[in-house]
Amino acid sequence: MVKSDALQIHLKSLTCAAALKSLYIFSGDEPLLMMEAIDQLRGLAKKLGFTEREVMLQERGFDWSALLNAGQTMSLFGDKRWVELRIPTGKPGRDGADALKHFAAQIASLSTGADGPETIVCIILPKLDGKTKTSAWFTALDDAGMAIQIDSLDRGLLSQWIAGRLKTQGQEVSSGPEGRRALEFIADQVEGNLIAAHQEILKLGLLYPKGVLTEEQIRVAILKVARYNVFELTEAMLAGDLPRLNRMLDGLKGEGEPLVLILWSVTEELRLLSKLKVASDAGESVQQLMRANRVWGNKERLYPAALKRIQPLKLRRAMQVAAGLDRQVKGLHVPELPADPWDGLRLVGNLLR
Repeated sequence: MVKSDALQIHLKSLTCAAALKSLYIFSGDEPLLMMEAIDQLRGLAKKLGFTEREVMLQERGFDWSALLNAGQTMSLFGDKRWVELRIPTGKPGRDGADALKHFAAQIASLSTGADGPETIVCIILPKLDGKTKTSAWFTALDDAGMAIQIDSLDRGLLSQWIAGRLKTQGQEVSSGPEGRRALEFIADQVEGNLIAAHQEILKLGLLYPKGVLTEEQIRVAILKVARYNVFELTEAMLAGDLPRLNRMLDGLKGEGEPLVLILWSVTEELRLLSKLKVASDAGESVQQLMRANRVWGNKERLYPAALKRIQPLKLRRAMQVAAGLDRQVKGLHVPELPADPWDGLRLVGNLLR
């Protein structure tokens, strides 16, 4: 399985139909980046003659023979075909897994000839967990075609991504602190919602001419369209980023996210942080501890810094506050905590700065 940069290299090599593969598999959970990557490939394939398109959606009662026939059925119009199979859950089931393995073997056995494939099949999946990536059906697909993992954009790279998007439409922010503030303002407003970020950037292109955008112009034009999730909330907590944590709490509260779910996630993170703190202070390897406790992704970077930064007494107090919040959301009065449990979560974040 390759990353998006390997896909870009592959796309640049597509000068003729013979360079195309018969099978592509896309996996990711960021809709905009997934859509753009697939559109890039489909656009190039269309230029190379794949003008007929068919889309299949795997749902209850899906006929897997349609996929098996996709690479063998000739176009009614003699055109080369682009076939998409969308598997929204990433779980094809037993029958689907068998069909996908059979299909992969079918693809591997095909001889594409000098003119390349007559049909390109593109299978679209959500972000896959480690177990699914090592499953027999996915491994078979990966071996038979090209599997691409489209990663979500890290928050630390969002401002740079926005600047790049502005540049493609002939706009930029001013240099220096004002420009950095403007980019961070946009990032704060659209965090977690790249489709909305894309729309807001396009709107700036419609509202203002090419050239340098001022911070005031950006603040007037950009809407607050950020979307947050609990996983990102705990990342902000581990990073000690209190302003971001407070923005996320405001957003999650406004969206009606269940407080019980958020508190459970925060409490689990505090328990793991406490466990690793005790072990690391005793001289155990932080890297081994993270692997043993299945800490991955951005948290692999955040945990070591958090363990060095957070004082044991403050961590213990944060756990006491979380325990009090648990009683509070169950309807019990906890006099030492703020009346609003959401403010109690802000107190937890303040203790972990």
